Amino acid sequence: MPFYHKLGKIPPKRHTQFRKEDGSLYYEQLFGTIGFDGMSSNLYHEQRPTQVKEIKKQYSVAPKIAKKNNIQSYRFRGFQVPQEQDYLDSRKIVLTNSDCNIILSAPKSSTKDYFYKNTDADEVIFVHRGTGKLRTHMGNLDFKYGDYLVIPRGMIYKLDFDTEDNRLFIVESYRPVYTPKRYRNWFGQLLEHAPFCERDIRQPYELETYNEKGDFLIKIKKQDEIIEMVYATHPFDVVGYDGFNYPYAFSIHDFEPITGRVHQPPPVHQTFETDAFVICSFVPRLYDYHPQAIPAPYNHSNIDSDEVLYYVDGDFMSRNDIDAGHISLHPAGIPHGPHPGATERSIGQTVTEELAVMVDTFKPLMVTEEAMKIADEKYFQSWLEE
Repeated sequence: MPFYHKLGKIPPKRHTQFRKEDGSLYYEQLFGTIGFDGMSSNLYHEQRPTQVKEIKKQYSVAPKIAKKNNIQSYRFRGFQVPQEQDYLDSRKIVLTNSDCNIILSAPKSSTKDYFYKNTDADEVIFVHRGTGKLRTHMGNLDFKYGDYLVIPRGMIYKLDFDTEDNRLFIVESYRPVYTPKRYRNWFGQLLEHAPFCERDIRQPYELETYNEKGDFLIKIKKQDEIIEMVYATHPFDVVGYDGFNYPYAFSIHDFEPITGRVHQPPPVHQTFETDAFVICSFVPRLYDYHPQAIPAPYNHSNIDSDEVLYYVDGDFMSRNDIDAGHISLHPAGIPHGPHPGATERSIGQTVTEELAVMVDTFKPLMVTEEAMKIADEKYFQSWLEE
């Protein structure tokens, strides 16, 4: 996130002696991205963060592809993904390309016996159901329904849930995730016309620091495999840090919609971006107020991108037979638009209560075997006139 944050205790200058009360040194670590050119933070550890004792199992979590070259529109019933006890086991990749994975997850248990680190991808976790705490080596964040948790690659974390009823929509991005550039000035500050501002961003507020030795299991994702590594010291041993690279939270309920006299295109809903895809938030808002306005979206051709819409809550005006937790996939190459009757139903309406998350990718998405387990294979025929 492109603004400065400081938590815990740090020395006055970088790369200088920072000593404990007993006179020994804290261990500095630069936690940076894009070599030395991207966002970074300087961390200070009780113990060396490099002490690997053992490398254990290594196993694949690569998605199994059911349809590699897909032009069929699909609906996937996301809440049919079964709950599983373990967080990592619960993560089911339903759509994928070389830039991102789109994942459904329904974990019942908190992450207890291990820590997790994704070395390949930033993660954007949307909390559909559940409350709890994201715990990281750079501090903690509380989460609840409607929160986006943005976790930069390389972050060591756990998820603590308050109950067993949890549903997550996760976008795993091999490209860095940023706030949209068109919302920021050249200093990185969010502009006046942006649909959210820095006040809406929740930064880590609580730093857990453990100065412990022992056997600490970190499950590390690298190139579609999980590698189990045992470290000699507790991963949460940071006494302080500062910089621009850290996890943060943003609630979809704090997104302020941009409306107009006629129907506004999807970019007004943009919330996050990479150079390969965008994430948008559709929130309750006033409909278009031109006297002849048609609030329903117009038909449009997906020529350059695949469109994925994850339905969260409310009334989905442009779709028939859509429930919370459903995912629609409208692939590049063919047009799509409102279902029959939706355009007419929308005329005269003044407000929508819909809540949804959209992912638009520039590379085609492949459909996985996990997705086909929950697929409505007749959805592509839902535009036929009866």
